Amino acid sequence: MKTDWNPLLKQEFEKPYWKELQRYVYEERSHSKVFPEHDEVFTAFQLTPYRDVKILILGQDPYHGEGQAHGLSFSVQKDVPIPPSLRNIYKELNSDLGTEIPTHGNLEPWALQGVLLLNATLTVRAHQPGSHQGKGWETFTDQVIRKVNEKEEKTIFLLWGAFARRKSVLIDQERHHIIQSAHPSPLSAHRGFFGSRPFSEANHVLKDSGRGSVNWAL
Repeated sequence: MKTDWNPLLKQEFEKPYWKELQRYVYEERSHSKVFPEHDEVFTAFQLTPYRDVKILILGQDPYHGEGQAHGLSFSVQKDVPIPPSLRNIYKELNSDLGTEIPTHGNLEPWALQGVLLLNATLTVRAHQPGSHQGKGWETFTDQVIRKVNEKEEKTIFLLWGAFARRKSVLIDQERHHIIQSAHPSPLSAHRGFFGSRPFSEANHVLKDSGRGSVNWAL
């Protein structure tokens, strides 16, 4: 991972937990299928430099199905069926902004506009959701959230679901802006995600703070 994130996170790479975490993931890959592929684990940081971050969208852990995860929360490659949570994100995007519902699930255009698509856990064993939770990734990604919180420019944090909302304690809400609601999962989207209009709210806040806006169309 060679980006402007490196000097900001350098101390994490030198801590004992990081070495143990990398050893754990290496051993997991030696006997199990792990997603995403090794060279895609840090895609979010490669596509969205620290200096460009305007919005952080926090997911929990990568998709655990074959060929789905590629290092961006909620996103899949173009030739992969759109997962249910992302379908609901697209429904809300259409309802909020009138944007045409995309026919693919690749969110790289968002990442290239300063939307950091971060999962709290960056790897997962195939077909075992949550299998790499509690191994150290959360310590690392909490520090990522803290670093984004240190930005002087107003930054927006989209926190969907109870897990993501718990991270609000890491964020200075006087300097930055939190948009939170239920998770877009089919199990919870009707309990407050649908109708929350996060995309128009995010753009309104960005414009008011002189940071432009995000073109959410894909």
